[in-house]
Amino acid sequence: MTPRQKLIKRLFDVVLATIGLVLTWPIILIAWIIASIETKSNGLFVQKRIGEGGKPFWIYKIKTMYPNQPGSTVTTAKDSRITKSGRLFRRYKIDELPQLFNILKGDMSFVGPRPDVPGYADKLEGEDRIILSIKPGISGPASIKYKNEEEILAKVANPKEYNDRVIWPDKVKINKEYIKNWSLKKDVYYIFKTIKG
Repeated sequence: MTPRQKLIKRLFDVVLATIGLVLTWPIILIAWIIASIETKSNGLFVQKRIGEGGKPFWIYKIKTMYPNQPGSTVTTAKDSRITKSGRLFRRYKIDELPQLFNILKGDMSFVGPRPDVPGYADKLEGEDRIILSIKPGISGPASIKYKNEEEILAKVANPKEYNDRVIWPDKVKINKEYIKNWSLKKDVYYIFKTIKG
């Protein structure tokens, strides 16, 4: 992406995130209260993720799992750590709404590769590192293709191995094509496709 394209994308993100927060802050507040009550902890989930340039940042989400429970960084639909409200929040992507603050801060974009925990994007080599040239997104073509990722992983014997061997490499391929052929029109399309489900 050229500097001009990045500027256009950033301006689009700021305007849309501002509108989004004005419209959804009551939902974020209610979801935070519910998550706080159910998990008996702060209902805001904060985790280190890898962002643009390979730099880590703190991502904000509504908490959907019981705290201090052992488990993998790969989550399946059958994961016992997920709370009752968390299943609802995940289904309708309500848990992702606090990431509007990440967008305003400049950590994220509406559309782009999903920000992973350390050990994935930051380990990319060669041409694959193009993924680190832009801000990670709330959604994108790879996220849309794998919108049922948790259900897919729940059906395999070793979810982490399948993710690392099959899903992650495919996401890298999809995200590389997205960056190389970026357009604002495509970003708008991916946003509407995400909302539509």
